Amino acid sequence: MRAGAAARAAIVLTLLLAGCGDQSAPPPEDKGSAPAPASSAAAAAGSAEKGKQVWLGQCIACHNPDPTRDGPVGPAVKGSSRDLVEARVVRGEYPAGYTPKRPTKVMPPRPDLASSVADLAAFLQ
Repeated sequence: MRAGAAARAAIVLTLLLAGCGDQSAPPPEDKGSAPAPASSAAAAAGSAEKGKQVWLGQCIACHNPDPTRDGPVGPAVKGSSRDLVEARVVRGEYPAGYTPKRPTKVMPPRPDLASSVADLAAFLQ
């Protein structure tokens, strides 16, 4: 039985590490040369299609490709608020007053995905 438990632990560890891909942070923005977007509300809304691409590329190692279903490590997250997505993805925290679906704390913060929070939230709605 111990060999089976060790094999399962190795699989979970592999999935966790796969979700922490070696992705470089985007280059710093030059804030002095570009004007603000015409509609900050549109930028804040995010793109569900872009969010789906981020989800498929970064999240499904732990979460299910279908965000309405539990994954091998992470829970179903369909319907998650933008505040929850930002807190969990960027800071590895929960918003004040939120009760987690699972007691685990295995999801590492991914501050490199901060610019994708609005897109992920749009996809998860």
